[in-house]
Amino acid sequence: MNIRIISVGKLKEKFLKDGIAEYAKRLSKFAKFEIIEVPDEKAPEQLSDAQMVQVMTKEGERILSKIKDREYVYVLAIKGAQRTSEELAHEIEQLTVRGTSDITFVIGGSLGTAPAVNARADALISFGKFTLPHQLMRLVLTEQIYRAFMINQGSPYHK
Repeated sequence: MNIRIISVGKLKEKFLKDGIAEYAKRLSKFAKFEIIEVPDEKAPEQLSDAQMVQVMTKEGERILSKIKDREYVYVLAIKGAQRTSEELAHEIEQLTVRGTSDITFVIGGSLGTAPAVNARADALISFGKFTLPHQLMRLVLTEQIYRAFMINQGSPYHK
């Protein structure tokens, strides 16, 4: 099983890197885990609608260049369906049963993901109505992926 997170921008905060590294180490018992960073598009603070589309399109092209045809792709999106931890765990288990060995999660930049990225997604998922920095979302997502494997294993970690 190969699990990847494709995320826009560099992670700078040490405490986030440390948390992600801990969960990545734990995940290594279940899957090959990788985080791929694609550069964010530099833009002025105040953007016109056209500039916003241009930024999202460029970031989207970078994301899509990292996705292979055979991957099952979850895109984190505000308009995505919310899932419980148990539901995500069940989906991952079912994908594995059906022979899917490559699962990719996409975290867009501060403006979200381009329509082309959303169109490539097999599923749009949301972690709720909260707005979280996309750097923090990497840690939350990594923990939830680990939690999914622990749920599927029947571990008391989830309790």
